[in-house]
Amino acid sequence: MLAKIHAGALMGVDALLITIEVHVTPGVGYHLVGLPGSAIKESSQRIFSAITHHKYKLPNKRITVNMAPADLKKEGAAYDLPLAIGLLSATGQIASEHISQYMMMGELALDGKLRKIKGALPLTIMARQKGFKGFILPKENTKEAAIVNGIDVYAAENIQQVISFLQGNIEAIEKTLFDTRKAFQNPEKNYDLDFADVKGQTVVKRAIEVAAAGGHNMLMIGPPGSGKTMLAKRIPSILPPFTLQESLETTKIYSVVGKLTDEGLMTVRPFRAPHHTISGTALVGGGSYPQPGEISLAHNGVLFLDELPEFDRNALEVLRQPLEDREITISRARQTLTYPSSFMLIASMNPSPSGNYYDPTDPSSSTLKETQRYMSKLSEPLLDRIDMQIEVAPVPFEELQAKPQGEPGKEIKKRVIAARECQKKRFKDRTEIHYNSQMGPKEIELFCPMTMESKALLKVAMEKLKLSARGYSGILKVARTIADLDNSETLESHHISEAIQTRSLDKQKWFQ
Repeated sequence: MLAKIHAGALMGVDALLITIEVHVTPGVGYHLVGLPGSAIKESSQRIFSAITHHKYKLPNKRITVNMAPADLKKEGAAYDLPLAIGLLSATGQIASEHISQYMMMGELALDGKLRKIKGALPLTIMARQKGFKGFILPKENTKEAAIVNGIDVYAAENIQQVISFLQGNIEAIEKTLFDTRKAFQNPEKNYDLDFADVKGQTVVKRAIEVAAAGGHNMLMIGPPGSGKTMLAKRIPSILPPFTLQESLETTKIYSVVGKLTDEGLMTVRPFRAPHHTISGTALVGGGSYPQPGEISLAHNGVLFLDELPEFDRNALEVLRQPLEDREITISRARQTLTYPSSFMLIASMNPSPSGNYYDPTDPSSSTLKETQRYMSKLSEPLLDRIDMQIEVAPVPFEELQAKPQGEPGKEIKKRVIAARECQKKRFKDRTEIHYNSQMGPKEIELFCPMTMESKALLKVAMEKLKLSARGYSGILKVARTIADLDNSETLESHHISEAIQTRSLDKQKWFQ
C-alpha cells in the first residue's frame, strides 16, 4: 500500500514542499531514500518507539520511504511526524482520506510527544500558498505559525492527538488563532536603557540621532571609558517602531534559526552585539548546512561591533557586500541561498592599541608605528561604507557631576520618527528604498538639491579631503537626513558642513 504525506524543507528564509511517499510491500527492511540527512536516517528509532508506545504495530514487511524531490538534501528531525503518519497510513492502521489536505511536521520523543521545530513561520506561509486546508505542528510552534492568515494551524502535543484528528475527531487538536494586528499594536516597549542617563557627549548624541533618522552606519572612535558602548546600547530606544512588514521579515529569520520567543511575532527591533572572537561564518552566515548569521539576525535592527579592529579582518571584509546590497548570498555546490541583511552598523574602536590617542609626550601611549598598524586592520573600502565616523572624547568631571539628566530618548525618538516620515513620503514609489542611507546615485541626484554655497563647500571638501565617489555620496546622504530633521527640502551649507564633520577619518589623520 502507498501513502503520501506532505511536509516542507527550509531554503534560506523560504520553504519548499516535500512529499513523503511510504510504500509497504512483502519482504523485510526499512529503506529511506531521497537524500535524507543524518537526523532523518536516525528517525526510524524514534518513530518505531513512538508508535509502539501508543499500541500501534510495526509491519513485518519491506518499507520504502521516498522524500521528493529526491535531488534535494533534507535535514533535521522535523520529518519524524510525517514519516510516522505515512507509515501508519501505508499499513492501514489509520484512515488516509483526509491526510492529503494537511501539511504536518514535528520531532518525536520516544513516548510520542512532539518537540519544537525550526522555521514554522516560512513553512506555514508555503502551506498556505500551496492551498492546504491546515498545518499540524507542535504546540510550541503554533503562535508563530498562526501569524499567517488564510490557513488553519493545529497545535498537537503528541502523535496520538494527530492520529485521532486525522481519523475524524476534530476536537482532538486545538486550532490556534492569533490576532497579528492586535499583538503588533501592543503598548510600546519601555527600554531600561535611556539617553537621559548619558551626561555630556552632546555632539555624539546628535550624530547618533542623525544616524538613527537616516539608517546610516556609524563608527565611534575614542578612549576606553568615554561612553561608546553605553551610547550604542541606547540606540534601539530611539529607532522608529517596526512596521508590520519589517516585523514579519525579521520574525521569519528568527523562526528559521529557532530563536523566537513565546510571543510569536517580533515587535522590537533586534540589537545584536557579537564578540570580536566570532568567526566569519557566524557573522555573515553559512556553514555546511547554511544558516543565517549575525548580520541577518540584525535585519531591520542594529548590529553593534565593539572593538572593531579586534575582529578577524577576513570576516570584516565579507561585510562589504551586504553593507552595499542589504543582503548576503551564500553559494554551495548544490544550492545558493540569499538571506536579507538590511541592518544599521554601529561600530566602536579605540584610537590605538593602548586605548588612548597618540601622544609623543606620554610614555604609556602607543608609538606612532603601533597606532598606524592598529588602524591598518581596517581597510579603506570597509571604512568608505561607513557614512559617519565620530570621535568620542572623555567626559569632563564637571559634566559627570552635573545634576540635570540628558535629553530623554523619547524626545529624540519623536524627531527621528518625523524624519523617517519625510523619507517614507519621498520614497513611496520606490519599494526597495525606505530611508536615506539606501539611496543610490539616481536618488541622490533627484532628492539632494543643493544651493550654490552648498556645492562650493562640498567641492572644497572633496579636494581637501580627497574623498572617493562613495565618500561624496555618503556626505550627501547624511546631509539629506540632517535637512529632514530640519524639515528642509534643500541641502543648505550648514547641512553639508555638519555632514562633513561626521567624517573624522577623512577630515584629519588624527592617528599620525
